[in-house]
Amino acid sequence: MAGLLGRLRSTMSTRTVASQVFVLQVTVALLLVAAAVAALLVQARSGGEREARNRSVAVAETYATAPGVREALRGPDPSAALQGRTEAARKSSDVDFLAVMSPDGTLYAHPDPQKIDSKYPGTIGPAAGGRTVTENFAGVLGPSIRSVAPVTDADGQVLGLVAAGLTVERAGAVAQDQLPVLLGAAAFALAVATSGAALISRRLRHQTHGLGPAEMTRMYEHRDAVLHAVREGVLIVDEDRRLVLVNDEARRLLALPPDAQGRLVADIAMDPEIARLLESGRPASDEVHVIEHQLVAVNQRAMGPPPDGSGPCCGTVATLRDTTELRALSGRADTVQGRLRLVYDSGMQIGTTLDVVRTSQELADFAVPRFADFVTVDLSDPVLSGDEPADTGTDMRRIAFNGVRTDTPLYPSGRLIHFVSTTPQAVAYARGKTILEADLAAFSGWQEQEPARAHRLVEYGIHSMISVPLRARGVTMGVATFWRSEKPEPFDDDDVSLAEELVARAAVNIDNARRYTREHSMAVALQRSLLPRVLPEQTALDVAYHYLPAQAGLGGVGGDWFDVIPLPGARVALVVGDVVGHGLHAAATMGRLRTAVHNFASLDLPPEELLWHMDELVSRIDQDEDTDGSVTALTGATCLYAIYDPTSRVCTVARAGHLEPVIVHPDGEVEFPGVPAGPPLGLGGLPFESTELHLSEGSSLVLYTDGLVEDRHRDIDEGLELLRRTLARAGGTPEETCRAVLDALLPERPRDDVALVVARTRVLDGNRSVAWDVPAEPAAVARVRAEAARVVEEWGLAEDAFTTELILSELVTNAIRHAGGPIGVRLIRDRSLICEVSDGSSTAPHLRRATATDEGGRGLFLVSQLAERWGTRYTGSGKVIWTEQPLPW
Repeated sequence: MAGLLGRLRSTMSTRTVASQVFVLQVTVALLLVAAAVAALLVQARSGGEREARNRSVAVAETYATAPGVREALRGPDPSAALQGRTEAARKSSDVDFLAVMSPDGTLYAHPDPQKIDSKYPGTIGPAAGGRTVTENFAGVLGPSIRSVAPVTDADGQVLGLVAAGLTVERAGAVAQDQLPVLLGAAAFALAVATSGAALISRRLRHQTHGLGPAEMTRMYEHRDAVLHAVREGVLIVDEDRRLVLVNDEARRLLALPPDAQGRLVADIAMDPEIARLLESGRPASDEVHVIEHQLVAVNQRAMGPPPDGSGPCCGTVATLRDTTELRALSGRADTVQGRLRLVYDSGMQIGTTLDVVRTSQELADFAVPRFADFVTVDLSDPVLSGDEPADTGTDMRRIAFNGVRTDTPLYPSGRLIHFVSTTPQAVAYARGKTILEADLAAFSGWQEQEPARAHRLVEYGIHSMISVPLRARGVTMGVATFWRSEKPEPFDDDDVSLAEELVARAAVNIDNARRYTREHSMAVALQRSLLPRVLPEQTALDVAYHYLPAQAGLGGVGGDWFDVIPLPGARVALVVGDVVGHGLHAAATMGRLRTAVHNFASLDLPPEELLWHMDELVSRIDQDEDTDGSVTALTGATCLYAIYDPTSRVCTVARAGHLEPVIVHPDGEVEFPGVPAGPPLGLGGLPFESTELHLSEGSSLVLYTDGLVEDRHRDIDEGLELLRRTLARAGGTPEETCRAVLDALLPERPRDDVALVVARTRVLDGNRSVAWDVPAEPAAVARVRAEAARVVEEWGLAEDAFTTELILSELVTNAIRHAGGPIGVRLIRDRSLICEVSDGSSTAPHLRRATATDEGGRGLFLVSQLAERWGTRYTGSGKVIWTEQPLPW
């Protein structure tokens, strides 16, 4: 208790008077409420014991006189008669136990059946004598009270005893249920007392401003110390315009007399402007007044609002601050801030693209006229092509110039300049060090480049120069030179630091552009080397194409590609695709996919099956090639594959995520044929579907990539509609159609590659293609040979007749012998003589070398020796074995 009082005194000693009063009042109220609650709890405890005693007696006596109890005790088996009804009576009377026993204490009924026939543990003597007895005991459920009452007959003889008991806690439950109400009332009383104490404390705090006596004394002492120690003058003028307070700094600034305090402002000798301001009482904010060669900033505010709005009612407070030195520092700070702003702005305006020339020009445009009057940027020639500059030599090309005037004697842009080794530009380039020529008129050696031009520069008015090397990542790429003519002050060391900062930022951007230019050039070269340089010779289609890589600095070289692949049977495959991403990896990936398509095309697969193999290949490459995410995945590449047969005029098309082709019919009608769109390569899970298009002779098949129709200024639907309209009115040759489409759709600076292929169909007429159905019998071989010889001779190929007979004889014989019908033969005269034998079997023939004792196995070997090329392709009804023989012309 003593410790608690000590802590309370310590706490109160650190508070204000108002806070101390508040704490004392709340503490007293809290103690009173706590005492009242404790008294009520004690009273509730005592009442619980009394209630338990009364209830146990009442239950025991009531049950002892209950009907049927006497009869049960006289019966042969009191336990069987009393156990159930006694337990029911216990539960209904809400006591903890109720038992019936003999006069000697042998239990007949008990809440625990196992205790029947045992002795009652309590006091039963008085009850056996006919009196009710009550006692306290500590049971397993806690402090309890039990009573024993006798069961007597009409003559007063004790037949048995009834014991009832319950815990004090159960009896006091009612009082405990009322405890929340009691505590709520106590809390309400405490809240009312606290509110009253708070109101009293608030009024006291308002009167004492929250301070105690010692604090108020210290406050006045501190006020006087601070008031006379600060470097700011303070004056307080009352409503009568009398100076009631002035500190030492105000006396110094205004040169006030010692007796100024307490006098009217009008009677004090001070600066007239300051006197008028103090007399008027008007508000002032940082008004600058000149007092004895000092710049004094004055602020004035009213100490209270005027009652009628006419003027201050409680006087005014004025502060005075000497800003003479601050103004000088502020001027220098403004200069530094201006330089920082210049450096910050340079980062926003220089290097907006990845183009070396444009970035250099941005440096020149930014620095004029904010920093210099003329700026020139000279770079080594290899930098322009993306290479690093040579280690020796000072030849540089001027690629950027800007100035306040255009008639300067400086070298013009585009000129290759050989700088003399002693010139500032050559020294800065060779040593990587900034050179300052503060006074060009001194001709300290910079004029040796070209003395006559140097004199013209000085006469022109250029008087100072800074040459800064353009150096980034250890490579010096050129020199930026700043010239001054309009401003009479020469460049100084601060200007050199600023110029180096500007050039350093620009050099990083120029080096980034140089590196990008090199990578872009490499990617373009790689991509062009992987794309077809010359279209293969074929007669099925008249093909024109255009490929345009993306502009450097925008998207970079992408992975768009196309191909024209001749197939057996005078057919031609057209391919166009797009790889995800840009740069060298995209170009290399494009080459890999193009090679894969060539390999699968050599197997003469249908378009949908070829795309399925491509999808499997891309998935496998992505799984095997990169597990750490360092290489861009192939998944997502698109491809369109089409096969055109000039004999049947059927074009079979399938696509994997690519834009569908456009058909321009001979009458000028433009059609999107609705080729089913499969998923992009590598996604898997869905099959690819092909569509057969029957094209009239002279129809145009237009294949393209998304870079042609999609742009940031238009969506893809608008591009497709524009393509349709352009093709409808294009006409002309495929080459003319390509140019018309590019002129209409190609953006000025494409952000993606553009591949465009226009293929006009041709047809092989009956004079160049003959077909027969062959019955599956050996005798038909001779007829086939005779018909083939006749046709070949009609085509003027008599020299090839015998060879053709042998080839067809072997192939037809194999079809009759090893395959099923129907069997067909077709001869095609294209750029070579083509023989085709079709049958209903899907078993591929295999070339083997027969031994001397073999009876067969020499047919295909003979065919391979006679034909220039041969192979097998599968159809929906079987297979076709084809051969090609060169023509004599």
